[in-house]
Amino acid sequence: MPSKTKVIVGLGSCGLAAGAKDVFSAFEKELASSKVTAELGQTGCVGLCYREVLVDVITPDGKVTYGEVVPKMVSRIVEEHVNDGKPISEWIALDDNGGEEAPFLAEQKRIVLRNCGQLDPEKIDDYLAVDGYKAIEKAIKKMAPEKVVEEIKASGLRGRGGAGFTTGLKWEFTRNAPGDKKYIICNADEGDPGAFMDRSVLESDPHSVIEGMLIAGYAIGAGEGYIYCRAEYPLAIERLGKAIDEAKGKGLLGDSILGSDFSFNIKIKEGAGAFVCGEETALMASIEGRRGMPRLRPPFPATSGLWENPTCINNVETFANVAWIVNHGAKEYAAIGTKGSKGTKVFALTGKIARSGLAEVPMGMTLKDVVFKVGGGMKEGGEFKGVQIGGPTGGCLPAEIIETEVDYDSLTQTGATMGSGGMVILDQTTCMVDLARFFMSFAQNESCGKCVPCRVGTKRILEILDKITAGQAEEADLETLKVLAVDIKASSLCGLGQTAPNPVLSTLRYFENEYLEHINEGYCRAGVCADLTKVVISQKLCRQCAVCIRHCPVTAISGARHELTEISQGDCTQCQVCVATCPWDAIAVVSPRSAEFKDEQSEESAEVTTE
Repeated sequence: MPSKTKVIVGLGSCGLAAGAKDVFSAFEKELASSKVTAELGQTGCVGLCYREVLVDVITPDGKVTYGEVVPKMVSRIVEEHVNDGKPISEWIALDDNGGEEAPFLAEQKRIVLRNCGQLDPEKIDDYLAVDGYKAIEKAIKKMAPEKVVEEIKASGLRGRGGAGFTTGLKWEFTRNAPGDKKYIICNADEGDPGAFMDRSVLESDPHSVIEGMLIAGYAIGAGEGYIYCRAEYPLAIERLGKAIDEAKGKGLLGDSILGSDFSFNIKIKEGAGAFVCGEETALMASIEGRRGMPRLRPPFPATSGLWENPTCINNVETFANVAWIVNHGAKEYAAIGTKGSKGTKVFALTGKIARSGLAEVPMGMTLKDVVFKVGGGMKEGGEFKGVQIGGPTGGCLPAEIIETEVDYDSLTQTGATMGSGGMVILDQTTCMVDLARFFMSFAQNESCGKCVPCRVGTKRILEILDKITAGQAEEADLETLKVLAVDIKASSLCGLGQTAPNPVLSTLRYFENEYLEHINEGYCRAGVCADLTKVVISQKLCRQCAVCIRHCPVTAISGARHELTEISQGDCTQCQVCVATCPWDAIAVVSPRSAEFKDEQSEESAEVTTE
């Protein structure tokens, strides 16, 4: 522990979005007038995004992390903890004895996230202090390039971008490919809705990615690398730029690294936000200044990639594993995980889950343990319905198979994919048909249009899903959906089209009853599809308390206390706030085709006529 007190504020994107900049400024003012000298610093995201803003107070007595800090809490933290050495127990999220958020970290195995939230990402000395750049030094001074490749192969590391190709094998192909000029590319074009793993690593520990690229460059004989990062990640790009400059200043990037004959430089290429540029051939086209569109393979990038030179492409998470493997050995890494999926996987937990944030777990952990042990289960009032995993072109899995292990092979058998690591937790308020429609709309919008199956096929699927959610479809449309989905997967040019139908196929496989309810009963059980739901007040159950009137955000409910209440269907947006706040369970979501809705409408009309 330090001899001087430190106050560290989490300044990742999640922290900044929660108000960390104002909290940092408040600490600057308070510490300036404090009786003790304390150092104020910053760090990235530790993964507890649901408790941001996070603030660490580190004293000779230990480390305490406060959660959900706002500026008005700062003076008390400084006065009682920094000055008087008395932690404020009711605000503690983590401390040396655990803390209330300890269960979130207890089941994790942190390799990729080992430094995230633990160091200042803008200070290379912090990275060096935790053995940063020791792995590239070891590789250059003690290992031949071929030995590095063999070590990565022996570790069993597979690409974390989604496809899961063996990393060491990809490196070997690129190393053995003929050509004097070779490239390393880090794919940081993270475009999945609900995914923020790569962004957080780049913001919180950029040097681990740079060191991984250096080792890859040394192993395959490349002298130049690119980090392709979407422009929507300005903080990640800023910190990457600073990290590259600092590494150059220390002689860890550039010419004759560590006094050797190995030279390597890194450039940042900002992407324009096209999802298809996550596909490696489209990504390379974008770097070359052309429109980001995929091409046929072979030739594969390992033999003919960037400017037709051999090119090795891995994503952020893959490179962040590399230095750890070189330092600790392939055997130790391979001891983690399952037979076919070694190591750990980082997931972005979002949706209806109690602890939303970043978690890194050993391969082979069950979905149940990820959701309920790491993620803390459902938000209050939520009933676990399923999980959407693998990004917008992944799959939707039901509660019935929650014991599925998280590894490449097990997830593939369920009809889902590992993807890059987005995991959206679903509850009873999620309509699976509408969810499939949302992801198909995303895929259709992001299609580059080069091949007909993806360009036209996704549009046809989206049209059918629109019909179903509007209550205008027939059962025969489901068969058409299946045929289209299978054909698009088989005939599309790149991974986008080949996986785009996955949400539709997986929801048809596990939630077909909801499709049939939409078609045959005109009913959306989640109350999401506007054309298939109406909010009605039961005049038999209504106590005329006017609670619903006060809570309705669009004043669609008329009446007053002790008077007849009525919902104007034309004004109602079906937000269902009234359903949630009615103390008498007198308001319900029903199908416009249902007898219940017709009866309520008749009762309301009759009562109005009587009056």
